[in-house]
Amino acid sequence: MTDTYFHQDYPFGITPMIDPDAYPSVLAVFDEFVKKYKNKPAFSCMGATLTFTDLERKSAQFCEWLQKESGLKPGDRIAVQLPNILQFPVVVWGALRAGLVVVNTNPLYTESEMEHQFNDSGAKLLVVYAGMASKAVAVQPKTSIEKIIVTELADFHKPLKGWIVNTVVKKVKKMVPEFDASKTVTLNSVMKQYPSGIVKPVAVSGSDVAVLQYTGGTTGVSKGAMLTHRNMVANMLQCTEFFNVTLQEGEETFIAPLPLYHIYAFLVHGMLLPCTGNHSVLIPNPRDLPAFVKELKQWKFSGFAGLNTLFVALCNNEGFKALDFSNLKFTISGGMALTTSAAEKWKTVTGCDVFEGYGMTETSPVLTFNPPGGHQLGTIGIAAPNTEIKIVGDDGKTLPNGEAGELLARGPQVMLGYWNRAAETSATIDEDGFIATGDIAIMQDDGFLRIVDRKKDMIIVSGFNVYPNEIEEVVSLHPSVVEAAAIGIPHEVNGEEIQVFLVVNKDVTPEELTAFCRTKLTPYKVPKNFVFRDELPKTNVGKILRRELRTQ
Repeated sequence: MTDTYFHQDYPFGITPMIDPDAYPSVLAVFDEFVKKYKNKPAFSCMGATLTFTDLERKSAQFCEWLQKESGLKPGDRIAVQLPNILQFPVVVWGALRAGLVVVNTNPLYTESEMEHQFNDSGAKLLVVYAGMASKAVAVQPKTSIEKIIVTELADFHKPLKGWIVNTVVKKVKKMVPEFDASKTVTLNSVMKQYPSGIVKPVAVSGSDVAVLQYTGGTTGVSKGAMLTHRNMVANMLQCTEFFNVTLQEGEETFIAPLPLYHIYAFLVHGMLLPCTGNHSVLIPNPRDLPAFVKELKQWKFSGFAGLNTLFVALCNNEGFKALDFSNLKFTISGGMALTTSAAEKWKTVTGCDVFEGYGMTETSPVLTFNPPGGHQLGTIGIAAPNTEIKIVGDDGKTLPNGEAGELLARGPQVMLGYWNRAAETSATIDEDGFIATGDIAIMQDDGFLRIVDRKKDMIIVSGFNVYPNEIEEVVSLHPSVVEAAAIGIPHEVNGEEIQVFLVVNKDVTPEELTAFCRTKLTPYKVPKNFVFRDELPKTNVGKILRRELRTQ
């Protein structure tokens, strides 16, 4: 038995090896697909569409402004805090073309979370959705952000429709809190300054960082995973091998409900689909199921990128069940574990299988994927091309097939490291380049992998990583709380919910604690359950035993 498993014998027409240096950077990928696919649709949102030519032109306009007016130089960081709207790919590609490092930022963040990420990354410029602008303006003095660019929901639509949509969002739906506009500039005004979009070429290599993608990782607070141009190119080419089994170049329409600021959707819709000339329909708010289903009616979509939570919600919606799925041939799942019941229900409703993949932010993200034509429900598939997998025991030695141990991986998609965190990087990636995933897995004899548990205490809510320490710290700030311990408990829709066990020194209600947490945490991080105890189980040295709480 070898120390590592390297899936050399790929069935299903998949090539076992790709060339991660086939493109010198993601900019070379961009230059190729905008020229090759020109007037084909690249992105659509709420009735407006950008062709590949539109994407090239608009990103060039933003890039020229960045190069001439922003004061930023190649290697500087730009924070992008946008939902799934047309401005997202324009801003991201404009920034990359200027040689900047993109810092993807969740539009649901609280001010404290924004402050941490902006300061940790050293971002100097922020492009933010208007609904978050009030928080951005408030937090700016505490951060390294020098300038804030604001964009409204429909800024890239035709003038009349854009004005109507933006007015309804602000005045009728009250979704844009008031903010001091004198401390910001608008994206539209920035774009108008350089209508010709003349880009000054920048020297970018594969080893340069393209994206700082923040994650809880396997330990500690939120950290920036440094994903290089080579990492992103490699994972794009690795995933293309799986996708090409089913998808046709330049012929597919994919629905994009998952947030582009998350690495899963960022790779699929930002790299993979454009490089194959395919079309993404952006959904700004998938939680609004009636509006979501109404949008789906407009498209003969052939692909869908989702996760367990969304599959369950849609399959329980009568409007969704009534849609025409005759063109749907490819559904992918990632970000959280796919339950058998969700996959089977999706197949019953849509007639389409769900192909589950696996990875982490630190691996750009895909490590394994279920091949079309040979997928195994309940597994995370086989290793991606050029990807080595090994399952190790507590002693670090490789285990035989069929035995459970920690999944370690090595490949060209593994991050450079954590931004400014050498110790955490060394603790996660060993001297041989293997990254410890923190997940317990089993390798089958046929090369398919199954995840059986997580080694660490990370909680995954609707595909988002939540670290218990962060929750416990916030809950413990409440004056009534003495001790707190957060765990994840199974939930059919969300994968997991956050439950907090706590000891208090005076009466406090769950409702009061929930309201308190909502002022300091993003909604998906707010605990759903509070359990009051006289004491919490601890080790001899006083460490709270989350494992025992989970067992209870």
